[in-house]
Amino acid sequence: MRTVSEQQQPIPVIIDCDTGIDDALALLLAVRHPRLDLRAVTCVAGNTDVAGVVRNTLTVLEQAGAPDVPVARGAERPLIEGVRTARHVHGADGMGDLGLPAPTRAPADVDAVTLLRREILASPRPVTLIPTAPLTNIALLLRTHPEVTGNIERIVFMGGAVATGNATPVAEFNVWHDPEAAAILLTAGVPITMYGLDVFERVIVPGTDVRRLRASAEPGTRLAGELLAHRGPATDAADPGGGLGDAGAVCAVIDPAGLTTHRLPVEVSLAPGPSRGQTLVDRRLRVGESELHDGMREQPLVDVALDVDVTRYVELYLGTVERTGA
Repeated sequence: MRTVSEQQQPIPVIIDCDTGIDDALALLLAVRHPRLDLRAVTCVAGNTDVAGVVRNTLTVLEQAGAPDVPVARGAERPLIEGVRTARHVHGADGMGDLGLPAPTRAPADVDAVTLLRREILASPRPVTLIPTAPLTNIALLLRTHPEVTGNIERIVFMGGAVATGNATPVAEFNVWHDPEAAAILLTAGVPITMYGLDVFERVIVPGTDVRRLRASAEPGTRLAGELLAHRGPATDAADPGGGLGDAGAVCAVIDPAGLTTHRLPVEVSLAPGPSRGQTLVDRRLRVGESELHDGMREQPLVDVALDVDVTRYVELYLGTVERTGA
């Protein structure tokens, strides 16, 4: 249990991302909230190619006025599958084609796995990992340097779904993109929170707030507004607002009380076919005939997010990104 002194200190975090509109929203929150100490950002192919992810990440940090956070390039493809981007959602450049300036910052001179290992082991307090992307970098880290788990407090990942998927009817994009990597993550041996589509799609910033952010003279605040405007939910409402998406996982680290989780067995479907990439979350109250006849299988227990206080997280986000805004 953390002491009172430790609870008052910023939480050391590392974000692994595929920036991406909502990854950018997550970065803007992480660099501006005083409860977080963003120690590094690692990049992986997903929403766009890995070179674009690095560029977008550096641009966002620059626009946010972030300190010199190290950013490293990671895996350019999943462990087994080929690259399958989401440019139809995030634009040709992965950032909504907003025409943002090229960054003047440069990435670190080490790869993502090396940077992850270095920063985790060097942290005086256990680190919280926040993957908001396909989990390739994290899987490579865990398999190559398993000693890092001794200094990981928790992994809060955006991925998976209890109910409906988006990449397929049952699979969420990040897990579907690299199912083997997600399966490795679930057996990391550290506490894990799954911030999946069941809560991901519910946290919507109202249109009036989005317009206020877009009108700000402060670059980071204005960027948050532009990104939210591009990320409107699938609705015919006249004023739909914009979804926080991945930024909700960062909210869950800052304010875990805003999230309702149940500790449940979770596994990833790895077989070819329409269920590949599905997160199978066992919500049954008792074992079924399969277990009775075939024997129990050991499955990792995960804190699965099933409900979220939308107003609480929207207010947290707005109060943070506008903290230094005009």
